[in-house]
Amino acid sequence: MALSELNRRRWRNFRRNGRAFWSLVIFSVLFLVALAADFVANDKPIVVSYRGDLYFPIQNFYPETTFGGDLRTSAIYSDIAIQCMIKTGGREECWDEPEDLIAAVDNGTSDVPKEEQGWMIWPLVPYHYTTVNDVKPAASPPSAAHWLGTDNTARDVLARVIYGFRTSIMFALIVTVAASIIGIAAGAIQGYFGGKTDLVFQRILEIWASTPSLYVIIILFAILGRSFWLLVFITILFGWPALVGVVRAEFLRARNFEYVRAARALGVSDRKIMFRHILPNAMVATLTMLPFVVTGAISGLAGLDYLGYGLPARSASLGELALQAKQNLQAPWLAFTAFFTFAIMLSLLVFIFEGIRDAFDPRKTFR
Repeated sequence: MALSELNRRRWRNFRRNGRAFWSLVIFSVLFLVALAADFVANDKPIVVSYRGDLYFPIQNFYPETTFGGDLRTSAIYSDIAIQCMIKTGGREECWDEPEDLIAAVDNGTSDVPKEEQGWMIWPLVPYHYTTVNDVKPAASPPSAAHWLGTDNTARDVLARVIYGFRTSIMFALIVTVAASIIGIAAGAIQGYFGGKTDLVFQRILEIWASTPSLYVIIILFAILGRSFWLLVFITILFGWPALVGVVRAEFLRARNFEYVRAARALGVSDRKIMFRHILPNAMVATLTMLPFVVTGAISGLAGLDYLGYGLPARSASLGELALQAKQNLQAPWLAFTAFFTFAIMLSLLVFIFEGIRDAFDPRKTFR
């Protein structure tokens, strides 16, 4: 679909804002990596070749018996015996001397026929965010095996950062979109109609803003249990008033402009005047508030996780990583990882939204 001349001008303005454009490029790369987290950080291979057949453990469940084992439970691909079974086509000797058989296959000195020799393609980070590794001490420093070290339960920090980044961004995007739709609609109705409608809405907002959201979250979690979607719902419930004031002020200012009065005189419907004529002019002020909504959603999620009222315990959480950093002062890599992850993520988002705001502002031009 071709862009209009106005949108092309906005895109050119955004491109000329180097800080915003390169922040968008970097953030897009990081977000795509996070979206593909299952293929980037996982304790299961991406592809397994066993006796000439291909298997995809990340997408499918395969019991140990599939690769010549004895158990019908899920195969543990990090187990040296299972790796030996895959490479040697299911030789029973793998249960006694797996290292020797793997070395013989790798060196080409094994008697296993070529057509029976298997292979595995592992993710870049061969650990899931729930994988408990056999390292001592549990909170081990960065190494060749664990690039950002491990936490106090011996889980790989890099894997938890990748999955936690994805969770935080998806949470913030869902909350921002839903809260923005509700807040913009409420502010538009208040500002456009004014009078008693505005007065009633303002009193409702004052009562709603005084509700202690943290207590509501604690009560609901105690009754319903912690879950991602419940947290999204509660955050939207208390987050939508953030945009109401800005949108209301813009509509109050613009509703008596000449073009609005002319549209009313021509019989244009209120809905079309509000969302087709006034709202585009109010977008600059609205976009000014969006960075605060996005960063507030991310910070709110991290704060709740830090306090223990956020995502379920086994979830990948950046707030939980910050809590571990506080509880394990002897492991400074946890604090550095949490700080730089939040700093980079929030800075990129703020720069991007600043560029979008300036691109929508007709008074700003970038050379």
